Order: sequence, then structure tokens, then C-alpha cells
Amino acid sequence: MTTSTQHSSSDRQTHVVLVPGFWLGAWAWDDVVPHLEAAGLAPHAVTLPGLDDVETDRSGLTREDHVQAVRDVIAPLEGDVVLVGHSGGGPVIHEVVDRDPARIRRAVYVDTGPLVDGASLAPDLPAGTVDLPLPAWEDLEAAGSSLDGIDEAGLARFRARAVPHPAGVAGGRVRVSDPARLDVPATAICTSLPSEVLRQMAHPGPPLHTELGELEVTYVDLPTGHWPMFSRPADLAAEIVRAVRE
Repeated sequence: MTTSTQHSSSDRQTHVVLVPGFWLGAWAWDDVVPHLEAAGLAPHAVTLPGLDDVETDRSGLTREDHVQAVRDVIAPLEGDVVLVGHSGGGPVIHEVVDRDPARIRRAVYVDTGPLVDGASLAPDLPAGTVDLPLPAWEDLEAAGSSLDGIDEAGLARFRARAVPHPAGVAGGRVRVSDPARLDVPATAICTSLPSEVLRQMAHPGPPLHTELGELEVTYVDLPTGHWPMFSRPADLAAEIVRAVRE
């Protein structure tokens, strides 16, 4: 697990921990980080275990490994901590909030949301699956992961740097149990799914199994595809800054 960081001499620094979704590392936030730094924040872009290199052994990795990796990033930080989770990183940051809700000032969900206890992002993986390679573009689109706003160069970069996602993480069950997790304010940045639709799906149950309806949530619309860090990075950074300052 690796991070990219920027520190400030502020007496009360605000740290923004950026957790990417499936197939992505810290590099996915490269075009977002400079805008956060310019706003006086300290961004920490995370590469979760198993997402560093295609040659990495992903066979034994679990959801708890990803949760603990984010907690390890937070542990030495002094000041406020805001978690940002994109896609599959959203449930991960919710589990981090659950482990230590008093440490997190706000959770920001980018085209994602917090899952209920026992939910899984990929519950039907065949036995023996070790990892999940990045699908073909048409398969992603068919599954609802819009690529709107990403140009050909961006798609080529995405494909070249993507790493298979650990199956033990994708298929693992979310574990949350501390009621205090529901007291941590949240922001939902809605990109491929409009906020009007997400509000209607914000309570536990299919297809999202989300806990958004149990939280104090600020909904924000940023119309684009599922990967706004590639399609609208400056605008995404601006919305993260706004969320931090709420």
C-alpha cells in the first residue's frame, strides 16, 4: 500500500484521504490532487493492497486488508480527516468510519455509497477466483459504469495502468456494527447516477443495499461518467473542497 501526500504548516491541517475504486491506484487521483493542494488541503492518495502491480499476489487479500490499509494511512495524521471513496472504495471508507467514527470528520462518496452490514459488491464470484481484470469497455458500460467524458487518451491510460482487483475484497462481506458510524456527516457526489435517483434508492435493499438513508447526507450533482477523476478532475476537486468546508 502506498500513498502520495502533501503537508502544510497549518495549526489544524485537514487531511483528505483519497481511496479509489476497482482496478485503480493512487495514480487515479493525479489530476485531482493539485487542486486540493491549491486549496490548502493535504491530500493522501491511496494504493490499496494488491493494486500496486499486475504481478502482485492477490490470492489471500480480504476486505479487512483494504480497511486496515486506509486506517494505517490515517493513524499518523494530525488534524482533521476527511475520507473520499470512489466506486468500490466507498464501502471501504464506510468500514473505516465504522472502526473509528470519532476520528473522521466527513465521508465523501463519489458515485458510490456506504453498504449495509453483510452486503457484497460481487457475491456470486466462482469459487477459486483470485482477481477480477478490468473488463472490456462495452461490458463496463452495459453494467452501468458510464465512461462519459473520458477521451481516447484517458481510456488508453486507464487500460494501461489498471490492475486486476482482488477477488477476496470484491466478494467479501462488508462488516459494520458501530451505531456511531451513522453520526458522521456524508457528502454524495453523484456523477453517473443523478442525486434525485440516488435519494430514492438511499435506504437498505436492492439494488444498492446502501446506508445513505441513515446518514446526514449532502447530495451534489456533477453530471459525467463513473470516473470523474478522469473526466472532470478540477470540478471533482472543487466539490471535495466544498464538502471539506461544510
